[in-house]
Amino acid sequence: MTDLAMTRLHEIMVILQSVSLVFYFVDYLNKERSAHRIAVWLLSTVSVLQTIFLVMYIIETKRFPILSLFEGIYFYAWLIITLSIILQLFFRLDLPAFFLNIIGFIFMTIHTFAPNQLEQTAVGDGLRSELLVIHIIFAMLAYAAFSLSFVFSSLYLILYRVLKKKKWSKQFSRLPSLTQAETGMTLAILVGIPLLFVSLVLGLQWAYVSLSVFSIFDFKIVSSLVLLIIYIVVLLLRKQARFKGTNYAWIHIYAFLFVLINFLLISPLSQFHLW
Repeated sequence: MTDLAMTRLHEIMVILQSVSLVFYFVDYLNKERSAHRIAVWLLSTVSVLQTIFLVMYIIETKRFPILSLFEGIYFYAWLIITLSIILQLFFRLDLPAFFLNIIGFIFMTIHTFAPNQLEQTAVGDGLRSELLVIHIIFAMLAYAAFSLSFVFSSLYLILYRVLKKKKWSKQFSRLPSLTQAETGMTLAILVGIPLLFVSLVLGLQWAYVSLSVFSIFDFKIVSSLVLLIIYIVVLLLRKQARFKGTNYAWIHIYAFLFVLINFLLISPLSQFHLW
């Protein structure tokens, strides 16, 4: 497939996903199940197209496409949309899935309309290895888990505000309970923490065996370690009374902001990380 054709395919996926979000919003406002079905079908179509593109890219390049920031953003968007569909089809969590779709749409748009997107700079052939690929996959899975914790924390704050003001309406009927939202936050980081830890260990092992010189104080290594410590602290603070409820939710939101910083902004400061 030519570069131009791939670009057009991505543009089609962005359009379909944006239309899907419109139908999700219509369903949210008016509880229109027909709008919800259309939204799910459109999103499923996007997911299928993303998967087809992913498989075609793997066949064409004979590697897993996560070795540059450009590819990593695409893989992250694919994970988020896949997780959204799983939440809807198997757990009936429509609203958390809707918020995940917004995150996925933002990253898919960044990927599609990024400048110089066709001039991708991936890690050199000599640095590609199975260990590196597994390291990156675990990191992306951890980021997806932390994204889910952000969604549940946002829903917790919305629900808390609605209940406090006693302005309940049919638009809020699909919100999870406060207990469900808090449990979702905790379970998400319980999954994300070990995934990030394994990713760090594998990344250090890869750097040790693949690079002639590297510093453990590299910006990306340090920031990823700080991110891991932040979420461990968040988990430990959950047992303290003053860090429950809205305080606990806000901590998750602030922690996720650091996830975005680590994912998108720290890499240019690294000596050997290209994303």
